[in-house]
Amino acid sequence: MNGHLHTALRLAASGLPVLPLRGGKVPFGNCSACAQNGCGGRPNMKSPGPCVCPKPCHGWAAATTDLHILTSPEWGPAWRHTAAVAYHPGGAGVTVVDLDDSAAIAWARERLPATRTVATTRGEHWIYRGTMRSVNAIRDGVDIKSTMAYARYLGPGTGAMTTLPDTVRALAVKEPSSVRPVPQALMVPARTEGGECRHRAPAYLDRGIALAEQRITEARSAVHATVYRTFLAVLSAHGRCGCLTNAHVARLFTAAQAKGESPRHCTDAWTNARTALGV
Repeated sequence: MNGHLHTALRLAASGLPVLPLRGGKVPFGNCSACAQNGCGGRPNMKSPGPCVCPKPCHGWAAATTDLHILTSPEWGPAWRHTAAVAYHPGGAGVTVVDLDDSAAIAWARERLPATRTVATTRGEHWIYRGTMRSVNAIRDGVDIKSTMAYARYLGPGTGAMTTLPDTVRALAVKEPSSVRPVPQALMVPARTEGGECRHRAPAYLDRGIALAEQRITEARSAVHATVYRTFLAVLSAHGRCGCLTNAHVARLFTAAQAKGESPRHCTDAWTNARTALGV
């Protein structure tokens, strides 16, 4: 048994969901059945989760505590070429603030509560108890890794782990300009019927958008699928009269990103919903 597999089994036995990383410290590539599905969803589905394929082919979603999967023949080739062991922080119930250099560390010491720290090649991982959505580049040299992300395992670290504070959660709230709104080219045509569009009544439209935001926010699983179905419902109700604006769509994208969706996933889900409805 090689050293990386031994480490992985020890961590999995302790409850930490792990996965192998190849050269360059990136996950192994997708299997042929799941090509192009970088989120780790099952074939032809949008929700993250294990594929029917037992290979470690889904990035963060491949992380597991199942010792039988980790030692299965399908995973054997991966472990023989593993460069490092990673884990899924969200699956372990923690959040990692990845500080890439000394400037980022100095910033964290001024702004964030002390917690367990792990030394990295150039900086530190600050680990908090609790989960949130992952966000890259919240500032120079600082990433947040929790749900839908992986982090290299570099040792147990030092210090007591602190409960995830609001000051860290607030770092994931980006400025409105960082949310990719639907481009003008995606605006749907106005209705041709006579009379005023009923959706232009502020209370009617705002209630529809608020309910959509609530549906996304309350999702406890299958977030990808929930976002897509919600976008589909909004477009079904409001997508043919031209009353939806970029501001409305930005509200939906913000709710989706708060659940861990990337701007790209939001845009793809919106475009796919429009295509399905022909609007």
